[in-house]
Amino acid sequence: MPEREKTGLDAVDEGPRTPGTGTSAGPKSSGDPVDHPTVSALLARHGEAVLSHAVNAGDQWVVWIDPRSSHEILAWLKDDAEHRYDMMSDVTGVDYGGGRPVEVVYQMFSTEHGRALRIRCPLPVDALEIDSVCDLWKAADWLEREVYDLFGVVFHGHPDLRRILMPDDYAEGHPLRKDFPLRGRFSRAEQTRRALNQDVERYYLAEDLGHGEPQEVGARSLERGAEAEGEG
Repeated sequence: MPEREKTGLDAVDEGPRTPGTGTSAGPKSSGDPVDHPTVSALLARHGEAVLSHAVNAGDQWVVWIDPRSSHEILAWLKDDAEHRYDMMSDVTGVDYGGGRPVEVVYQMFSTEHGRALRIRCPLPVDALEIDSVCDLWKAADWLEREVYDLFGVVFHGHPDLRRILMPDDYAEGHPLRKDFPLRGRFSRAEQTRRALNQDVERYYLAEDLGHGEPQEVGARSLERGAEAEGEG
């Protein structure tokens, strides 16, 4: 029987490859750190915490670091005058499944030096914990909450670590994990039962439910609209 031709989805199932071997995401090479001042400086100053580095999609430099040194390295990248990564444009997660590490990914940009850099921190699936960087970039606040909500990564030192997309009492786990069932962990009957039994006042303000003064304001607005139509 002829071997089935591989597709892009096979590459997703196989997970990340060793930097330098290429991936379906685009051309990738180990790159020469001399070509990126920050990468070469990282290797010189924090070489023991740098796991690997690569160039993806032609010009996107990626550095994998030991998550135990993440806050120290990211603080240095932000504050050092030679690098000054003042913009944290994204914090996200990647789960490759199969018991492989879940990666926390930081996408940064230095507006002063015009450089982009992506930092990736692999976390063991049985120890999804890393230091928060909210004290470095305020933009990381809600981004870290999203990674916590959808992947289950705990950010130590986060000022308000709670779900941001799913309900606070969502009991089915973390929806972007590869082991999360397509239709959720509960049966449709159980999901329906929980939805019907929930107290809607937990999720809505009184005015959203049509109680009190806001309802009267809304009624007056409707009256004014009706009058305007009559005048037209």
